Amino acid sequence: MYQGSCLCGSVTLEIHGGIDSIIHCHCSKCRKSCGTAYATNGFIATKELVIKTGKELMAFYETSPGKKRHFCKVCASPIFSSNEQSPDRLRLRLGILDSDIEERPLSHNFVSSSANWDDLDANLPRYDAHEPSRGV
Repeated sequence: MYQGSCLCGSVTLEIHGGIDSIIHCHCSKCRKSCGTAYATNGFIATKELVIKTGKELMAFYETSPGKKRHFCKVCASPIFSSNEQSPDRLRLRLGILDSDIEERPLSHNFVSSSANWDDLDANLPRYDAHEPSRGV
């Protein structure tokens, strides 16, 4: 089980399962939504996420039809993204986790969109889009 919380601690959560397909995403939407060079995301099963506190303090922004970025209304911490085309899984922002995780990132994605000041110093494969093993 993994535990997480937003910056202000209003939203707390538990994940009763693993994290799949962790990547460092350099697309402009991820960079802008988290204010960093890239966002580290991984997929979790929707049924394995339990919002312990602060569910009423969560809001979302719909970036395109059916795709929502969920965040804390108090501190604006990004928590996860949902996609109506894949309702059984969520894309978790790994920075929200308070627990150490066993899984590791697979790659840097959308590197052609990376910030000009980011030197991609990690020793991982690099792709201009999603990693080849990703289905959706």
